[in-house]
Amino acid sequence: MSKPIKDSSANGAESKLPDAESFFIQSAIDAFSPSVCILNKAGDILLVNQAWRNFYDKNCASPLSSHYFIGDNYFQVCSQSQGSDAYDAKPLVAGALQVIQGEIDEFTMEYPCHSPTQKRWFKVRVTHFKNDNEHLMLSHENITDLKVAEEKFSLPTEVFNHAHEGIMITDPSGIIIDVNENFTHITGYSREESVGQNPRFLTSGRQSPDFYIDMWNEIIRNGYWIGEIWNRRKTGEVYAEIETISSVCDSEGKIQNFVALFSDITSIKNYQSQLERIAHYDALTQLPNRTLLSDRLAQTLLQCQRNKKSVAIVFLDLDGFKAVNDTHGHGVGDRLLITMSNRMKETLREGDTLARFGGDEFVAVLADLDKVQSCKPLLERLLLAASAPVFVDDLMLNVTASIGVTIFPEDNVNADLLLRHADQAMYVAKKMGKNCYHLFDVTQDIALKAHTESLEAVCFALTHHQFVVFYQPIVDMKLGKVIGVEALLRWQHPDRGLLLPVEIPVLIEDNPLSIELEEWVLNSVLAQIKEWRSIALDLHVSVNISALQLQQKTFLSRLAEIMSSHPDVDPNDLELEVSETAAFNDLEQVTGVIQECLDMGVQFALDHFGAGYSSLTYLRILPVTTLKIEQVFIAKMLTDPSDRATVEGVIGLSKAFKCKVIAQGVETSEQGKILLEMGCHLAQGYAIAKPMPASDIPIWIKNWKPDARWSSLSDSTR
Repeated sequence: MSKPIKDSSANGAESKLPDAESFFIQSAIDAFSPSVCILNKAGDILLVNQAWRNFYDKNCASPLSSHYFIGDNYFQVCSQSQGSDAYDAKPLVAGALQVIQGEIDEFTMEYPCHSPTQKRWFKVRVTHFKNDNEHLMLSHENITDLKVAEEKFSLPTEVFNHAHEGIMITDPSGIIIDVNENFTHITGYSREESVGQNPRFLTSGRQSPDFYIDMWNEIIRNGYWIGEIWNRRKTGEVYAEIETISSVCDSEGKIQNFVALFSDITSIKNYQSQLERIAHYDALTQLPNRTLLSDRLAQTLLQCQRNKKSVAIVFLDLDGFKAVNDTHGHGVGDRLLITMSNRMKETLREGDTLARFGGDEFVAVLADLDKVQSCKPLLERLLLAASAPVFVDDLMLNVTASIGVTIFPEDNVNADLLLRHADQAMYVAKKMGKNCYHLFDVTQDIALKAHTESLEAVCFALTHHQFVVFYQPIVDMKLGKVIGVEALLRWQHPDRGLLLPVEIPVLIEDNPLSIELEEWVLNSVLAQIKEWRSIALDLHVSVNISALQLQQKTFLSRLAEIMSSHPDVDPNDLELEVSETAAFNDLEQVTGVIQECLDMGVQFALDHFGAGYSSLTYLRILPVTTLKIEQVFIAKMLTDPSDRATVEGVIGLSKAFKCKVIAQGVETSEQGKILLEMGCHLAQGYAIAKPMPASDIPIWIKNWKPDARWSSLSDSTR
């Protein structure tokens, strides 16, 4: 218990509390948990309580138990506080003076008083004793725990109020219980207008009821939902938002609230729409472009397959548009395209698509056709729309359209090929005179594809060594001697077996690829002649060439180049055969080529002689050295007098023109006998030997013997 304290004020005055009163006050303030001191009007500390002593015993570096600032002036002590954590004492001093002077009954203030290890907050309170204006009671209460709790509570509040997203909180039944400021900023509805309502008052109607059912099912199942949604502002404007809705549960897992956070993405969606339009629509005509056309066409094909309907793919090109552009400029051309686009679009049905394919080309997709004829009225309307005059300022412009059409599923190919087929048909329409339409011919295209595939197969066979050369012996029936062989091309097809030249398309149609193939045969034959010579087998070899190859400007140079690559081969061992049925564009040029070949030492034969209408002309003009009688006449000469007369005529012509004559297709002994009687003793055919691989020729020559009837006839005529 403290004794009465003398109060030495600044003016030297002394005041003290009576002993009994001092004892009573000391006992009372010791019971207080805050730190308390009693001041006189001058601010001198008269008494302190136990909490005050405990605080300073714990927090002060030097012991203060002797006085604990008792007798010191409180205001001076406060003013002398130093350090970065010291608070500004001026407000406290000013407030205490107001209480002393009777201006206010009480003064309170919160202030920080941090230790090196802890952030602390205190609340100071200055008040009079009841019925005693001479003394003050000043208390310091540690409110650190309260401030920490306030900060924890204020953080989510700050987040709630200052979040950039709109926030809406509902109870478990979906009734709004709170919204933040950004909710109001985005939706236009104030907190007062929103609380108590169901969030469906914001719906725009753009989402179906199933959308919301799926959304709430996902929230219940997963505890949250994230997605885009269209809502309506208070102004009636529809806006887009990206939203997250989460459920908030208690410790037992029971839903207490739903919290929705959302951001306005309307500007992003608008920009995205602009980009999508740029990506999918033509900037000039506002029609779908190629990208969107591809998507629409794919969808239409699937739909019509399901409905078992047909689709017309229409490729349209404006006739005369280039002249408009060149004459009047691109500005006028653009306005013409815009007008044409609008006109043609109006002629189509709802559900059809008209797209700008590029330049002055357009594509229409006509869906749900019952039959091919159903599209014809639409095509006629398109032609009329395109051919009507277009007025641009004072100019009257006239163009027409050429239209190509293909029908799916009659033309049962993918979308890209359908467009290509319609384009091909459009070019046919242009060749037909323009301002018309043409339907794609599927049957013709199938044949063309088959032909193309055949050519590709020939190319593959050539590069993968699938071609071989067979040789058919040519004999002198009178002398019983082999005089040469004819080289015959064969295709060792991996699936179809050994194919004859008539089954090789490039040879049938005089395709340019045939030149490459014929040069390969020529190189193979020259190499084979060298190989036979190495075993002392000298054979004259004849090789078939086409009129196409013979009429090439580079034929002679290529022949010389090929011959020079086989220097060991004598040109006289080579004979080139050209068909008498071949069509020569320039007979004089061909004659010169053959003559140069003869000068080079290479012989020339006229094959299939008698089968065409130019036999005598060719024989009279072309400097050939051999005639080969068409085998058709040989086959029938025993039964048909006219064919026999033809054979006799050819033999006679060969003698008149001093040419060798060879009978082709001799298949029976009797045919050989009759030919010998006619004066033709050179022959080839199955009665002598079938075409065979080069490796079989030496053995066959060694073992071959002429037909006995031929030999007996030869002996009798010697």
